[in-house]
Amino acid sequence: MFTGIVEEIGTLRSLRVGEKSGVLDVAASVVPEGAAVGDSILTDGVCLTITGLRPGGFTADVMPETVRRTTLADRRPGDRLNLERALTLQSRLGGHLVSGHIDGGGTVVRVTPEDTALVVELETPPAVSDVSVAQGSVAVDGVSLTIVAVDSGRVRVSLIPHTAAVTTLARLAPGVRVNLEADLIAKYVYAFVAGRKPGEGLTWEKLAEAGF
Repeated sequence: MFTGIVEEIGTLRSLRVGEKSGVLDVAASVVPEGAAVGDSILTDGVCLTITGLRPGGFTADVMPETVRRTTLADRRPGDRLNLERALTLQSRLGGHLVSGHIDGGGTVVRVTPEDTALVVELETPPAVSDVSVAQGSVAVDGVSLTIVAVDSGRVRVSLIPHTAAVTTLARLAPGVRVNLEADLIAKYVYAFVAGRKPGEGLTWEKLAEAGF
């Protein structure tokens, strides 16, 4: 589990992509500290397992499902990647709960400066837009962002200058593809409501019974 608060921007050293899967070699100095093979690293929003530690970085496998669902297979050596280590029980939850399981790819429609902020409009799949609400949260390439508005399969988010400075999101421009993960709690609530039989309705008692 992660928070969507980027600890470091790493650099892709190499990417070997087979017919269905791949292996990433990432240069990084912060996230490998205290890490071990088997640990999880959020890499541009994707939860990857460390398979090897090298001087100044790590390697990780990209399984076929990850290749199909994410933009990692499109990356090239020299590309920058948002990195975050997994939460500990002593961590502050500064962003929101992020699992690293991508719900789909999004495409930047436009980027509009608004005072000191950048408002980014994204075309999103239903798996993201259907569970998104204004003032809610979404992870874009592993970065926890607040949703400004949701409208007809599009989501608008706002970047403060600090976020643009310490993540890769300052590079966003129309046509750029990004990894998207909808809010974890919203997905569970949506799945619960969608699974109810017609006429059963939804009450606070039923939500409590389901653990919400």
